[in-house]
Amino acid sequence: YDHREALFGVPPYGGSIAQNVYYADSDLCDPNVDTSKGYPERPKGDNGKQEPWPAPYILMVDRGGCTFVKKVRNAQRSGAAGVIIADNTCLCSDSECVANSNMPTCETAEPIMADDGSGSDISIPSFLMFKRDADAVKTELLANRPVQIEMAWALPSPDDRVEYDLWTVPTDVVSREFLKNFKDAAIALGEHAYFTPHMYIYDGVRSHCQGNDGENMCYNLCTNNGRYCATDPDNDLERGISGADVVKESLRRICIWKHYGEQDGVGKEWWNYIVEFMERCNTPDYFMNEDCVKDAYKHSGVNADLINGCMKDSGGLEKDASNA
Repeated sequence: YDHREALFGVPPYGGSIAQNVYYADSDLCDPNVDTSKGYPERPKGDNGKQEPWPAPYILMVDRGGCTFVKKVRNAQRSGAAGVIIADNTCLCSDSECVANSNMPTCETAEPIMADDGSGSDISIPSFLMFKRDADAVKTELLANRPVQIEMAWALPSPDDRVEYDLWTVPTDVVSREFLKNFKDAAIALGEHAYFTPHMYIYDGVRSHCQGNDGENMCYNLCTNNGRYCATDPDNDLERGISGADVVKESLRRICIWKHYGEQDGVGKEWWNYIVEFMERCNTPDYFMNEDCVKDAYKHSGVNADLINGCMKDSGGLEKDASNA
């Protein structure tokens, strides 16, 4: 089933959870979860209520009413081993779902199961299942037919190396200390590990930063006529570092990794550049200063012409075209 994983909780990477699913028939926003409700129906006890959901189980919960974190926390407290959030609105891109739905609206962008800032106590995994698939599962459960779901987390290309990834942007303050201090460890790990950095850039087309006439609707937050965007790190569109500046530096770092790190998974020169840039250029006055960037290239052993060529050949930052 097509789904999206929560950005909180502790998934059993490399493993899976396969259990019977119970539909809570609730949005689970009330912390006092009634475990005698829901489907499939169970035998009734002496108190006239259904028996609680037999553990271990995966709980299906309706979307809406409160945050994803609150729903999963309440499910965790009730004894669930995992949670499936059933989406209640079709994606506009899912024409079959839209055609079969009696709802007047649809979602233009995929929902994100984000942490509301309080999800550090969540220890169970959770997925959001899109409406078309969720409705099919829900139909079976409402008909009192048992359903078992497997939530699985496969490891990519398992070998004798540890693979680790970092999702960040050049202005991310959270990863700054890691980037400053981990270089020696990354180099020491050598062939025993493979590192992959990723730059978190917004899709401007899906975020409606590119108008129907192709006009950039988000101004200096985006490059490529509104196709690739980033938030303004200082929340001032008139001065300082812009979102477009962040996109440009992100592309630069992707190119440096492509030429200096992709082959061995270590990328000594990439780490050197990151540290040099943070020490020399990581201020509003110097972030996009070409002389400062050249200085960072020089001290990190990076060939400026090679990287500039990569940025241009990938599609650049000016044209209304996809960047490779």
